Amino acid sequence: MALALSLGRRGQGVCWPNPAVGCVVVHDGRIVGRGWTQPGGRPHAETVALAQAGEQARGATVYVTLEPCAHHGQTPPCTDALIAAGVARVVASIEDSDARVAGQGFAALREHGIEVSTGVLAEEAARDHAGFFLRTEQGRPLVTLKLASSFDGRIATETGQSQWITGPLARRTVHGMRAHHDAVMVGAGTARMDDPSLTVRDLGIAQQPVRVVVSRYLDLPFMGKLARTAGEIPLWICHGEGADAERLRAWAGLGARLLPCGARGMQLDPQEILRQLGDAGLTRVFCEGGSALAASLLIADLVDELVGFTAGLAIGADGLPAIGGLGITHLASAPRFELIETREIGPDILHRWRRAI
Repeated sequence: MALALSLGRRGQGVCWPNPAVGCVVVHDGRIVGRGWTQPGGRPHAETVALAQAGEQARGATVYVTLEPCAHHGQTPPCTDALIAAGVARVVASIEDSDARVAGQGFAALREHGIEVSTGVLAEEAARDHAGFFLRTEQGRPLVTLKLASSFDGRIATETGQSQWITGPLARRTVHGMRAHHDAVMVGAGTARMDDPSLTVRDLGIAQQPVRVVVSRYLDLPFMGKLARTAGEIPLWICHGEGADAERLRAWAGLGARLLPCGARGMQLDPQEILRQLGDAGLTRVFCEGGSALAASLLIADLVDELVGFTAGLAIGADGLPAIGGLGITHLASAPRFELIETREIGPDILHRWRRAI
């Protein structure tokens, strides 16, 4: 099952809206088939693994990281493929929360005499499929908030200079993280100040994540990198309902997908933003700031994981803080996360945190 989980992670970032499932087929103690959900969400992991196993699937044990689907979508049910292949046993990590499956896959297998075992490495599988579960249960994707800052928590100097606070190894690590998410998201201020491309570079990937920019007034530069590549790499802009009509037409003409969102106070409603992204199929979003967007997500309790890269330099109180004001007057009301990893990345420190339960 550990191998199946590692295989499934290969599909993260490229198979949305489907879950990134991994599958291993074992016959007489030997692995005869391996698979994971392919780009675009099909074929599914079980189909790939069974095709590789061929006739050796008959009487085999199948290890899969999520309950096999039992409904007809753009592909036939995986339960039908497992039954037709003549497997003897299916070992699954966790039940599918999609109402179209939700135990029906296991029931179909048992009805055809296939032994079913569940709960193997279920906690690990729940983490790997967290984005898919959040979308099916709450209508929003998982949110990872990444911040690269100085030792004193600044992401830019007083003049806005931010390139580069962390070193090249940290930036390469960020590219790897982007590749495992469906989308990379930033606020309008970051898009204007840094002119980012928000792509994964130098890792040889075939499918880029969606670039999402949150800009209430669509006040983004038409000559920037995002505008120049909007027709080649997906660019989605979350904007206010009262955005300028001429700007709407211009960005649509460049190839951007426009997602109107309601406002909460002076900013777009973060819950509405994530609902729109969930409706569009996204399951995992990698947010890279800026400070105002980071604060709005934290205030709304919509951050599931924190990733921090801390550099050994100090900028001072006149620099731009990594997170905007949260309005916290008592520590008890501050959002807390549990530390899950720390390691050195060249001269910088990586620390990862997960939502405290």
